[in-house]
Amino acid sequence: MIVPPKKKVTLYFSAGVLEETQREAIRQDRSISWIIQAAWRLSREEVRRLPGATGGVNLPSPPTLARIARTAKPRGR
Repeated sequence: MIVPPKKKVTLYFSAGVLEETQREAIRQDRSISWIIQAAWRLSREEVRRLPGATGGVNLPSPPTLARIARTAKPRGR
């Protein structure tokens, strides 16, 4: 399994969300980063079902995007 390189990002959370995340990290003896990543993995499909900002079609899932990229014809210049 290929592990992609880690990237440092800054995320802003409300005080309440941050406190709840910190409490959960302490309870599970995990890092806040681990808690956020686990929460994303568990909820990503539900998030994808939310309507887009324009009310249009949501983006395809990553496996679909990978399949599109493999079958797409390269554009000539």
